[in-house]
Amino acid sequence: MNIRIAMVCAAVLALQCGMAKAQTSSENQLASSQAFPYEQMTVKTAPNGAERRSVVTGTLATGEAVQVRETMQPVGTAPSALHTIQHSEVIVVQQGTLEFQHDGKAERVGPGGIIYVALGTNHFVKNVGDVAAKYVVIQIGGDAKK
Repeated sequence: MNIRIAMVCAAVLALQCGMAKAQTSSENQLASSQAFPYEQMTVKTAPNGAERRSVVTGTLATGEAVQVRETMQPVGTAPSALHTIQHSEVIVVQQGTLEFQHDGKAERVGPGGIIYVALGTNHFVKNVGDVAAKYVVIQIGGDAKK
């Protein structure tokens, strides 16, 4: 599964909900239909080599904030700290194997797998495979616009 499929899923979600008429595309990236070319995504590289590409941040006509990003965790990289989210997340694994730790559980997900993280879940994901892990995070609602 690649980032384009995840972006299509996010776009379909946005289109199904309709677009806000009062907002312009300069104020809200989800105010109108559009494509988000991979080469135009902003890349931030962490000191440990992990990369994060921002895809889109906006608000659906129904009021939910949405943020989409792609993350790459190199092999052996320490995961982000255990944290609690104030939004919902869908994580689509493109490459590698992630371990999703939450609620006293550890679950592994490989390419094509999906992780759902509910509002208020204390969790983290880490690369437990032998290749870089790439995954798309779709945040919906709550503080996703931050």
